[in-house]
Amino acid sequence: MEEVCEGKDFSFPKQEDTILNLWSEIKAFETQLARTEGLPEYVFYDGPPFATGLPHYGHILAGTIKDIITRFFSMTGHHVIRRFGWDCHGLPVENEIDRMLGIKRRDDVLKMGIDKYNEKCRGIVTRYVEEWEKVITRTGRWIDFKNDYKTMDLKFMESVWWVFAQLFQKGLVYKGFKVMPYSTGCKTPLSNFEAGQEYRDVPDPEIMVAFPIVGDLQKANFVAWTTTPWTLPSNLALCVNANFTYVKVRNKYSRKVYVVAESRLSALPSDKPKENVANGSVDDSKKLNSKTKGSSGGKKETVDTSYEVLEKVSGASLVGKKYEPLFDYFKEFSDVAFRVVADNYVTDDSGTGVVHCAPAFGEDDYRVCLENKVINKGENLIVAVDDDGCFTERITDFSGRYVKDADKAIIEAVKANGRLVKSGTFTHSYPFCWRSKTPLIYRAVPSWFIRVEQLKGKLLENNTQTYWVPDFVKEKRFHNWLENARDWAVSRSRFWGTPLPVWISEDGEEIVVMDSIEKLEKLSGVKVFDLHRHNIDNITIPSSRGPEYGVLRRIDDVFDCWFESGSMPYAYIHYPFENVELFEKNFPGHFVAEGLDQTRGWFYTLMVLSTALFGKPAFRNLICNGLVLAEDGKKMSKSLKNYPSPMEVIDDYGADALRLYLINSPVVRAEPLRFKKEGVFGVVKDVFLPWYNAYRFLAQNAKRLEVEGFAPFRPINHATVEKSSNVLDQWINSATQSLVYFVQQEMNGYRLYTVVPYLLKFLDNLTNIYVRFNRKRLKGRTGEEDCRMALSTLFNVLLVSCKVMAPLTPFFTEVLYQNMRKVLNESEESIHFCSFPQAEGKRDERIEQSVARMMTIIDLARNIRERHNKPLKTPLREMVIVHPDADFLDDIAGKLREYVLEELNVRSLVPCNDTLKYASLRAEPDFSVLGKRLGKSMGVVAKEVKAMSQESILGFEKAGEVTLSGHCLKLADIKVVRDFKRPNGTTEKEIDANGDGDVLVILDLRPDESLFEAGIAREIVNRIQKLRKKAALEPTDMVEAYFDSLDQDKSVSQRVLHSQVLLFFRQCVRPFVGDRCACGN
Repeated sequence: MEEVCEGKDFSFPKQEDTILNLWSEIKAFETQLARTEGLPEYVFYDGPPFATGLPHYGHILAGTIKDIITRFFSMTGHHVIRRFGWDCHGLPVENEIDRMLGIKRRDDVLKMGIDKYNEKCRGIVTRYVEEWEKVITRTGRWIDFKNDYKTMDLKFMESVWWVFAQLFQKGLVYKGFKVMPYSTGCKTPLSNFEAGQEYRDVPDPEIMVAFPIVGDLQKANFVAWTTTPWTLPSNLALCVNANFTYVKVRNKYSRKVYVVAESRLSALPSDKPKENVANGSVDDSKKLNSKTKGSSGGKKETVDTSYEVLEKVSGASLVGKKYEPLFDYFKEFSDVAFRVVADNYVTDDSGTGVVHCAPAFGEDDYRVCLENKVINKGENLIVAVDDDGCFTERITDFSGRYVKDADKAIIEAVKANGRLVKSGTFTHSYPFCWRSKTPLIYRAVPSWFIRVEQLKGKLLENNTQTYWVPDFVKEKRFHNWLENARDWAVSRSRFWGTPLPVWISEDGEEIVVMDSIEKLEKLSGVKVFDLHRHNIDNITIPSSRGPEYGVLRRIDDVFDCWFESGSMPYAYIHYPFENVELFEKNFPGHFVAEGLDQTRGWFYTLMVLSTALFGKPAFRNLICNGLVLAEDGKKMSKSLKNYPSPMEVIDDYGADALRLYLINSPVVRAEPLRFKKEGVFGVVKDVFLPWYNAYRFLAQNAKRLEVEGFAPFRPINHATVEKSSNVLDQWINSATQSLVYFVQQEMNGYRLYTVVPYLLKFLDNLTNIYVRFNRKRLKGRTGEEDCRMALSTLFNVLLVSCKVMAPLTPFFTEVLYQNMRKVLNESEESIHFCSFPQAEGKRDERIEQSVARMMTIIDLARNIRERHNKPLKTPLREMVIVHPDADFLDDIAGKLREYVLEELNVRSLVPCNDTLKYASLRAEPDFSVLGKRLGKSMGVVAKEVKAMSQESILGFEKAGEVTLSGHCLKLADIKVVRDFKRPNGTTEKEIDANGDGDVLVILDLRPDESLFEAGIAREIVNRIQKLRKKAALEPTDMVEAYFDSLDQDKSVSQRVLHSQVLLFFRQCVRPFVGDRCACGN
């Protein structure tokens, strides 16, 4: 067994590189998979990332969580297949190619040829695969890259076809015209969950527009408010709320007559002439009513004096009234359009209470116009904006212009027509395309839909059958998303993706949906080797009705890439064409993990498709992580360079440190993490250095045995170690079993964030209690047999803790294991081939509690020393420990006495269970605990608590409860304060005390001659140890020590050196050689 490396030269990153080489040499991952073959399957679904960019901290975080869980279940007797996956299709890839080739419009692709375009896409899909593999491997994650799955693979795409065909057979697929969020940057509609991924606060134009009422004697105008002027050319109706009161009002200054909701009257401009308004200047009265504040976007609570009310009417009475259209682009629809309809979606929290409806560009607009027969159901709706977001030729005045760019010109046209009532700017939250970063528009498009709304009840039920960490994401965020689920548009009018397997006859009467390649080949007579558009778009199928009906051709659309990733549980194993038994025995999968954003993405599509196919959730357990942000709280940005690269952090501190830093943060509880590089260093300092130093101390003292002529160290068998009579051996063995039990329990509960704090406490106990208090035994000062028992105990504790922590810190545990296995009779080739320890050993809660109490006493006594500037090397005469519990005192004054005395450097320890001998007691109510519970009774109860006598307080502590004013109070409700009663004739500098809860520690600080000499001796020993460290000596190096006193009176040092000779021998092994320094003064 070796030390691995000496002190300052130890490099965690270099050791990790060594371990990576070892794993490669022994084919560790492949071997682990082979060894667990035949064990119960633990099925893990790995969400496929796009390989069009390099991995970032979000990927590393999710990958670390996945690796920890799958390593744990591999060590607990499961076969865990881990295949990496790649999302290959869709907009991310097409956007890259469009930028590379300068493609702006859909026609550009058609001119180039879909075949050439798709092959360009295929060519960049795996551009960064090697970099991904390098980074992921360096983080310690074991994942199969050789047998990865790709959504563009033939087998994967065939399974996607099968999924769609099953839904079609169940009647869950339909083709419809629907107003959807539409990305003009990507030239495709987005699903609702995609549209919800990115919102920005942006300023948009807001205008009020007048619509003259046909036949109104007072020439009144309906006034509608909008923040999308570009939709005005497609206006076909106005909508009011039938339940609102509307007013016809005349402006006192302009004499114009308007109709608006009574509650929104204050939103109208005053039209009051402005005095001394210079020619060409803007009249602000057109912008905002002088008597109101805010914009049209909020309610007003002021009384308007610019208008006189001519008439009040109900919203219902306005229905059917005709108005003059703003533009004449749709004049052929005058018979059914340009009239008032009513719907409850009209609110009075903004605008005028009158909404302009352009059914091709608003979801509610479309619904309301359809219900009121302004338009007909079907595919004949005129959409006057093309795929690029530009006006079509129908809108003659603005043809070819991008809609958002046309806003200003449209407002000018409205103004020129005398229809502009008011204009301004309105800042609101607006959806943007998560890929192209362009503002979305709402646009009616023909699409193929999955009937998700029909599945809503089952989706909500299936959600309750899953286990999430943290659970609030499942119960609130995900539940709410399912509650508001909409039918899912799964088709995209794009090129690089899995084509929809739908063939339709020329008359639209015959539809065939393919569920396999075999079916396509059989019906078409064509051999199929690839399913991408350019390979199957030209394949036709004879009509089953006869040759006179022609052939069926495939529709142009491809699948939304979320449909493909949602099909992953089936497609990655080519179900149902292969692996039927594997799938059916293990579905739903056991585990998935991704970021919080996937509640509207992958988690959602997994749940929708599994519910539609099998009526089950796709997964059983899920960990949802939050976002990793830059240190300043902003999004990590390559251009801003506001974060260190992952490889830089790993090169400096190691992957294990990064792993622990991430999982010991709020980010594994779905909260954001502000990434700090120094936080990773903190993990090295607080976790790995103490852990390594404990191992190094073991290795050094095992080596000492041989140097001192004893047999080489071999750990005593575990059963014998468990029977050690030493109290600290018993304690650390019990604490180790508690560690095993805790980690196993938390890992089975997928609560990774609780493990690291517990490990920190365990390592602190191991290094600062067990090793520190056991130095004599571990160094052989209490005999060879006792030394071997202590070393074996430490060895066993380190070995077990390494196995427990192996899933979390795979590198460092392997480093220690590879050295420790050299002294084991039988051992696995890698720690990751070992079974996870079972909590089968003896757990002694009494001993664990006793040592915890001992440390409380030691901390209290250290605090007294610090207050009086009495360092630990200064011996003290006596310590009194006051506590009412005799068992507590027996533990401290019995088997733990020597450790307390040695650690605190006190000559005598006196236990006392007579609390009133050294302290007066007083009771204080805990207002933070009792306030909410007692309410108005708090004052009365508080008085009674404060009035409790010394005896009643002691009785309360013994019984554990007391009843006051009819309220039963427990120990947690009352704070008992022990005020020290200092002995008469003494000062605070002579005797002082410190307390915590029910324990009081008293120290006698008065010096005497023998204590003074012992203190000098400790200082000399301390100087010698510093000299050894300075000379870089090994603990096993024997040296001769010489002394000389620089004081004129040498009698003091001479006396100390001779009176404390036993201390010097115990601490330094050898006595001093003489009273002169060998090399002169």
